[in-house]
Amino acid sequence: MKIKFLGASQVVTGSNYLITTDKYKILIDCGLFQGSKELERLNFEDFQFVPEEIDFLFLSHAHIDHSGRIPKLVKEGFNGKIVCTKATKDLCDIMLVDSGHIQETDAKWENNKRKRAGKPLIEPLYTAEDAVKSLNYFTTALYGQKIDINEDITVRFRDAGHILGSSIIELWITEKGKEIKIVFSGDLGMKDRPIIRDPEIIEDADYLIIESTYGDRLHEDVEVRAEKLVDIINKTVSRGGTVVIPSFAVGRTQELIYELNKYYEYNNNIEEFMRIPIYIDSPMAVSATDTFRKNSDCFDEEAKKLILGGDNPFEFTNLHYIRSQEESIKLNKSIYPKVIISASGMCTAGRVRHHLKYNLWKGRNSVIFVGYQAEGTLGRLLKDGVKRVKLLGEQVIVEAEIHSIEGFSAHADRDGLVDWLKGFKKLPSKVFVVHGEKEASHSFAETISEKFKVETIVPNIGDVFELSCEFSKCYSGEVMVPLKQKESIKKELQQVYDEFESIVSRTNKLLDTEFLKSDYDNLKNSLIELHQKLMDINILLGE
Repeated sequence: MKIKFLGASQVVTGSNYLITTDKYKILIDCGLFQGSKELERLNFEDFQFVPEEIDFLFLSHAHIDHSGRIPKLVKEGFNGKIVCTKATKDLCDIMLVDSGHIQETDAKWENNKRKRAGKPLIEPLYTAEDAVKSLNYFTTALYGQKIDINEDITVRFRDAGHILGSSIIELWITEKGKEIKIVFSGDLGMKDRPIIRDPEIIEDADYLIIESTYGDRLHEDVEVRAEKLVDIINKTVSRGGTVVIPSFAVGRTQELIYELNKYYEYNNNIEEFMRIPIYIDSPMAVSATDTFRKNSDCFDEEAKKLILGGDNPFEFTNLHYIRSQEESIKLNKSIYPKVIISASGMCTAGRVRHHLKYNLWKGRNSVIFVGYQAEGTLGRLLKDGVKRVKLLGEQVIVEAEIHSIEGFSAHADRDGLVDWLKGFKKLPSKVFVVHGEKEASHSFAETISEKFKVETIVPNIGDVFELSCEFSKCYSGEVMVPLKQKESIKKELQQVYDEFESIVSRTNKLLDTEFLKSDYDNLKNSLIELHQKLMDINILLGE
């Protein structure tokens, strides 16, 4: 069994890993390279494998740097199965089609320049239609279900606490009678963040692939970040300025809305003139927020409590959602104080570039970065203090105040990653450190090695490693058999109750070996599905 690192290795983009066995070829993620022109050119290179030979793709979450080349993969011959959580599929329905539109627009823009220069025209990486076709290959699973893909491959998705639907992927792969467990951390979130649950703990692995985006630094306290955000907004408003927040449409935007909802809805000491309009100016962010509403089963207890109490955390009196281009243009023609939250989060595309063009040169305004800024992006340049930038063909001086609040990051910091690793009861024999810039990955690899005495490897893009198993096979569970959705909830409740009673009647020892082997996983999977159905009913009743 071999693993090849094809992206997100000593860079924070293009997540893509190939596992090859004697029978199968398996992909984990198939993300778009974003950032510098050199990185983005990699999207147009041939895949380092034959797409039609890939049997399965396991997708950790919907962010474009993890999912964005799936339409290209399907376009070039992949016809296997893409497995992810339901919320990830729901977000990909929006994000991949939007990415297709961007690819078409970028190609059209480039071809206009090529026509004038007499150069040959180019094709988009893929189209919106290609993205729609790729969605037909998706199949979904619920958190915690252990699913036998076939006799040799078992998978389970665990909550990574990063964005809605994000997953840690547990893979059990059998080759020549020996089983190896590979765990892919995906992007791990911070503890105690609003809306999303904390990352789940994994107890064992033979090999671990772990992210390291912030593996060499610490974040601000969760409470401090919200106070800092409001403080910057209020100071900017007091001098008559506008706040522009470049934000990732999925995850970060919804978290900002949630925090601002708590501030404006539950703070009776705010003067009315300080309740300035908050604009969400990103059609994809608006659609993604609707998807959040439909997947509240993924929320943490605080968010669920708000919803059950009748408070929609994604709505408050001074919050406005902008979809049309005409409404977006009007925002820059108005002079009153306001907050504009717009994509993209790294300022590489989208409406935020227009808002920056009209607001960067005014000293009374502020720009707040609330997420990771990759090398080579406009966001990174502004964060690093550049005094002049080129935007939409014009040179713009930077007079606005530039702020960065890293506490809003959806990625765990160094200590958060270490705490997650402490949850392992059986440490992996090797840890591959990925999804971080060179300094961060090597720094975190050293941290792991010192604290856990485990061999760490920081692979380069293109590196291949052979995985072997030096121990006997351990039991990993029975096949998950989905419940039929033909009966009423009452009948399903009775079915689970009868099944439980049947099992109890056969054994008085819940930890009996035969019980574990034959019934435990099936019952647990059924209960997970039942819980999901009850949450779905609760959401329907609330609409």
